[in-house]
Amino acid sequence: MQLLEKSITIQAVPGNYGLIQHIENAVSFRFSDGEIPVRLALTAIDDDTYTCEIGCLVGSDHPLPQDHESIFAFRRRSGPSAGSFNAAYIVPTGIGAEVGGHAGDATPAAQLLASCCDRLITHPNVVNASDINELPANAYYVEGSVLCRLLMGTIGLEAVRANRVLVVFDAHADPMIENLVLNTVDAARATYGLDCAGIYRLDPPLELTASSAPSGRAIGSGRNIHMLFDLLRETADSYDAVAISSVIGVPDGIHEKYFNSGGDMINPWGGVEAMLTHAVSSCINMPSAHAPMIEAHEILNEDPGRVDPRMAAEAISSSFFQCVLKGLGQSPRIVSDPDGMAASGVLTARDVSCLIIPEGCIGLPTLAALDQGIPVIAVREGSGLIASELSALPWRRNQLFTAENYWEAAGILSALRAGITPGSVRRPFAGMVVKTWKNSNAPAATVHRRRRDTFGIALPLALSD
Repeated sequence: MQLLEKSITIQAVPGNYGLIQHIENAVSFRFSDGEIPVRLALTAIDDDTYTCEIGCLVGSDHPLPQDHESIFAFRRRSGPSAGSFNAAYIVPTGIGAEVGGHAGDATPAAQLLASCCDRLITHPNVVNASDINELPANAYYVEGSVLCRLLMGTIGLEAVRANRVLVVFDAHADPMIENLVLNTVDAARATYGLDCAGIYRLDPPLELTASSAPSGRAIGSGRNIHMLFDLLRETADSYDAVAISSVIGVPDGIHEKYFNSGGDMINPWGGVEAMLTHAVSSCINMPSAHAPMIEAHEILNEDPGRVDPRMAAEAISSSFFQCVLKGLGQSPRIVSDPDGMAASGVLTARDVSCLIIPEGCIGLPTLAALDQGIPVIAVREGSGLIASELSALPWRRNQLFTAENYWEAAGILSALRAGITPGSVRRPFAGMVVKTWKNSNAPAATVHRRRRDTFGIALPLALSD
């Protein structure tokens, strides 16, 4: 089994309506038997075409769960729930977002947004900061494909008290690097009581390699994925979440170049990490997250110097794994059967009140929010690679809001939570345009003459009138 990415150009549809179904139909014949799409980014939209970059799992002979569905499966929600106000916050991995494109540097934004809602649903790229994870207390930590499926209406999320976390790591020639992983796990067990379901060394290891897509997004490829899936299948009853640490191949000198870039370089490791965890969580229906393993002792001993603050968490970390373990410890359970999704306490698409994204990010979560009628806040400051103007999509009135920064996004979110149209607190305050509607099919009006009594008072119409 392998991971790879495809770039596919398809014909546009007038008005950009029904994009989920259109994209599924247009790309379905581009995949052969055994190729499973696991991640989608719409990287360019123009009048005639869409450019799609799709990560996929190739050569899959692994038996998938009976309830496994395509990433394009969509179930329209019956309407929004007013019971609580819950927001989803996504910063796609590998797009070079100035806020959220480095080492957990979107955590302050997540903390701010979480203070404006009852529940924040977010994913590892937002809060993973190597050996640090400051997930908001009222946040759900879910893998990106799980958040996507939530918005698509095909799963629900159920809170847990604690997960049994299975740890899987690459066999490494340097025992010290393996020990960094093992000591990180034991530190989690000893300090905040992580329930570790088992630790497994993959030998031969996963072969993940970082690369770039035509759009500039960080992506990659992977081999030996079947080793991981065989392990997860054989131990399926013993764990509730999967934490993976493995080496990601990058060109020589990339660490020095990355840390000396001043934050301008796209993190090369994140793209293939997202491809792997999308494949794992969508195929085994369990929470998962990944951390890159240090490649060699020499890299571990390099002094990166004073780095951009957004990279500082990486510069002080050694295993990069603690954030994953802490996040997965209470990651919500994935509920996919209809009866379970209808149960009390299970959060579904009906319960998602808003989606916050960097401006220009168009993937399945954005398209799902569009079709579900979920309000979207697009944040200009701190965005990364821009796919297209979100305004090109057929939004409903007061469904898409553009915020200059996360301060403004928090204000819009607070207004939505209060049931206030965000524009009502801005000035100038525009008036409404009165439109005249005429029903051209209505019969001509009939004038009835009322009978009057002797005093000139109108009497009720007679049946003959």
